[in-house]
Amino acid sequence: MSAPVRQAAQTYNTSVPSADSLVRLHLSESPFGASPAAVAAVTGELDRINRYPAPEREELVQRLSRHWEVPQEQIAVANGSDELVLATALTLGDPDRPGLVTAGTFPGYLAALERIGRGAVQVPLDGPRIDPAAFAERLPECGIGYVCNPHNPSGTALPGPALDTLAAAARSSGTPLVFDEAYHEFGPPDQPQARSRLRDGTPVLALRTFSKAYGLAALRIGYALGPAELIAEVRRTLAVLPFSVNRAAQAAAVAALADQEFLGRVRRESEERRRWFCAELDRRGYRWLPSVTNFVAVAVASSDKAQDILARDHGILVRDTGMFGFPGHLRVSLGSEEELRTFLDALDQITAGAR
Repeated sequence: MSAPVRQAAQTYNTSVPSADSLVRLHLSESPFGASPAAVAAVTGELDRINRYPAPEREELVQRLSRHWEVPQEQIAVANGSDELVLATALTLGDPDRPGLVTAGTFPGYLAALERIGRGAVQVPLDGPRIDPAAFAERLPECGIGYVCNPHNPSGTALPGPALDTLAAAARSSGTPLVFDEAYHEFGPPDQPQARSRLRDGTPVLALRTFSKAYGLAALRIGYALGPAELIAEVRRTLAVLPFSVNRAAQAAAVAALADQEFLGRVRRESEERRRWFCAELDRRGYRWLPSVTNFVAVAVASSDKAQDILARDHGILVRDTGMFGFPGHLRVSLGSEEELRTFLDALDQITAGAR
């Protein structure tokens, strides 16, 4: 018997030859590195790399429990939030119903749902923003939902009433709703978050990552917060790959979580750089979307061609948002000021006044 033929999964984080020698503004990486305490923790694990990591990730789970003041049973740690997207798609909700996603967003949700055969329904965006009423209306007919908030690639975030609308739809329908909050740490302190909606058995999960603000992208580690019964199911799925979160990643995440002073500096400096970059975009006559993340979506006609020219002729990597189904912009990570000036000067040459 032959295996069924499946559609090839879309590659959305393609490798670029010699990428480390180029200006990397395409993957929302932190230019501030990681906490020195996290780096030291990784170094301290190097003489134990012959030992398997803790499959239950218990130390980090305990630290996260204290940090967020939630029971340990409501936390699942995984190999980045990407693994949690796949695990929730495999595990939660009615598998005979398609998932629900928004159009024009991070492609990982759709890729996971299609690869496992669930498929997905897409709700159009309202300009650069998620339409919470339209999403909430469609959620009951679907098996699981995914909302990227803050939104990638536009950089916008939902207000509190919008989160309430979505959580209410999940509660009334019983359909699990997963909020991907990978960029939440870059927003203002009072920015609404899904964690505050984790009550009364509402089937809502929040995904977080150590890749962005904590600067641990290479180590691949993230976690989910949610109702204990849903987290238990996700943990069972993750247990199929018990050692997917390596020893160095676990140690670094524990140390990074403890160094909130470093995280505070990253937040402040990211906000300052975002403000400077947007002012510079204004000065040069470019349109851009307001952002609460560590990237800005810059309006550029023929953004796919501009992305390729910047890479080929200028050694600058940025992300054409057309690959998200949101064309007409370049998503530009908030790298160093020198890197951003290099990008802007190159973009001036490419657009030649056509802005």
